[in-house]
Amino acid sequence: QVQLVESGGGMVQAGGSLRLSCVVSGLTGSSVTMPYNTVGWFRQAPGKEREVVAGIKWSGSRSSYADSVKGRFTISRDNAKNMVYLRMRSLTPEDSAVYSCALSTSLTVVVPTTSNFYNSWGQGTQVTVSS
Repeated sequence: QVQLVESGGGMVQAGGSLRLSCVVSGLTGSSVTMPYNTVGWFRQAPGKEREVVAGIKWSGSRSSYADSVKGRFTISRDNAKNMVYLRMRSLTPEDSAVYSCALSTSLTVVVPTTSNFYNSWGQGTQVTVSS
């Protein structure tokens, strides 16, 4: 059974940085299908819809970012550790949300950017940015 566990959230002042981590366990698949797996980061603020933040192929061949975070956030992975990271810089209060990582096993070449492609989810970690 696939499990995802996030860590690294917390409180930070505007302009600050945080790095979120997501450890993925229970991954299965062949050497052909594994590279197509995607780990995505999503966030949801109170009263708002969940939105995709960034995603990366397990192979590392592709990544994508929401327009709102481009140039500020960086997603990366360490396959040896089954870890995916989200480095967040120049944070603003609008970035405050619960951040969750999720796994998509869809055999897509591109990084899925909608939550319906993702079939396993972590519980989330709170990020609060004060002004």
